[in-house]
Amino acid sequence: MTRKHLSTIKDPDKEVPKLAREMCAEMLRELEKAHRPVLEAIKCSLDNSFYDHKVGYLTPGKKTVKTELNVSSVLKMSRSVFLLEILLRNLKSGAVNTKREIYYIAKGKCKQEAGLKPLDFDDQIESDSIIDFICELLEIYREEINCFANDRGGQTYCQNLVVTETLTDGTKAVVDLGSLGTTPFQPKNRPQSFALKAKRGKLDFCLVVESQGTANTLVTNGFTKRHNAIVMGAEGVPSNGVRSWAKTIQDQLKIPIYFLGDLDAYTLQNIYRTLKAGSAASLIRNSDFSAPEVKFLGVLPSDVKKYDLTNYAVDPRDATEGRSLKKAQDALNNDPFFKDKRNKGVTEILHWLIKEKRRCEQQAFFQVDPDDPQAFEKVIVEKIKKNDYV
Repeated sequence: MTRKHLSTIKDPDKEVPKLAREMCAEMLRELEKAHRPVLEAIKCSLDNSFYDHKVGYLTPGKKTVKTELNVSSVLKMSRSVFLLEILLRNLKSGAVNTKREIYYIAKGKCKQEAGLKPLDFDDQIESDSIIDFICELLEIYREEINCFANDRGGQTYCQNLVVTETLTDGTKAVVDLGSLGTTPFQPKNRPQSFALKAKRGKLDFCLVVESQGTANTLVTNGFTKRHNAIVMGAEGVPSNGVRSWAKTIQDQLKIPIYFLGDLDAYTLQNIYRTLKAGSAASLIRNSDFSAPEVKFLGVLPSDVKKYDLTNYAVDPRDATEGRSLKKAQDALNNDPFFKDKRNKGVTEILHWLIKEKRRCEQQAFFQVDPDDPQAFEKVIVEKIKKNDYV
């Protein structure tokens, strides 16, 4: 059942049920032999993560998590089969649901059938963990079993980009981003088939902005009219939709991608690293949801000094800020992405953050020339022209 990544499954409607049947049949065979079934899944955690710059994203190692049927695991295994049946039914009918909706569907079935009551969930966290466990067992993505997260982030603006989407029924939808006015193009948080092309010549670059609001400000102030570029808002930690969209832009348009975000440990570890190389929690899908070529444009420590940007002290005694500093140190010690010598630039930024105990927000660039509405834009363009990024 082991697969390398999503692209090896061509028809989830047929292949995923086959994988599920094989797993359940094996469990049944073990029970009939009076043996305890054992479920084995890839361990999706930092201590089983590897980073190779030639690949560009975090990949899983050989560690697995084994769950053997016993008194303490019987509920987990029973719930896994229970939710798997619900998910496969959706796959067969073509229905889709969010994790939240699956939680209530499961509770509804437990209410209707007395025999299922012992499997009932007290909280959505419990059902979410089982869904994740099922995906790790079968080495599939949640999207392959028609379970999707809410669409978030990825609002994209460009005057010179045409997107052709191949829909599930085989028809095509063509969207000219330059004709959308003030309405952004936003990819869905589910697999989509896109073909991208510039209307004229070749696009110069793509700018991914951590803050959706700041991305909208740049566009409203005319950034995409003055520059042959794509502007995308990440809206914090990038969703699967944002990550796959960034990868599509990288792979198809072959243009530089720059990330603009705050100068703090959270941004580097949780937002930029996830966009560029994926995360430990999603090891089985980083190959399809990472954009290894994206560069960190700022805010850089050198920007704080060069532009005299307002910045703030980080208090190690504060619970939140102290935890952020600790995680930064943990990343330097244990995260294979930050330990790789080719990522020296972002590693040095983490060292700076820990030593100086300062942080600076991306919006601080607006203070460079408060009388010039284009001041922020000029800083961005200047940094790109001078290769002032890591």
